[in-house]
Amino acid sequence: MEIERKFLTKEIPFSLEQYRFAKISQSYISFSPTIRIRQSDTNYFLTVKGKGHLAREEFEMQLTKEQYQALEKKCDTPPVIKKRYYVPLKDNLVAEIDFYEGKLKGLITTEVEFCSEQAATCFVAPDWFGKEVTFDSRYKNTNLSLHGIPQTT
Repeated sequence: MEIERKFLTKEIPFSLEQYRFAKISQSYISFSPTIRIRQSDTNYFLTVKGKGHLAREEFEMQLTKEQYQALEKKCDTPPVIKKRYYVPLKDNLVAEIDFYEGKLKGLITTEVEFCSEQAATCFVAPDWFGKEVTFDSRYKNTNLSLHGIPQTT
């Protein structure tokens, strides 16, 4: 089960230089159900996601580079490309700050994953996280891939 909240971030009030990051490229084989392939640096994954916003089922398996490249040919939409920074928060949480590239350049989102829906509900986001978009389907990566950055924020 994936439990996460997502925020539309305008700016980061500190330097990200000290934090680890990954270059991510993800493409979609299917949108219903959501079947995604992702390259994160030199790691490759196939992910199947269920429906939902705050909480949804997720199955992930590691792929070889060759498997990833074969599946990449099955994707009809351009990949979502982003640079993700991992910023530690209190209570062993991590803010995943995504800086999107290509047609999504200028979009920054921050996500936090939780161990339970109760923990997610109780979480008080710092002001710099920005507007919460957890329940706004337009900001799901599937919709960003299909439609680009939403016109109204």
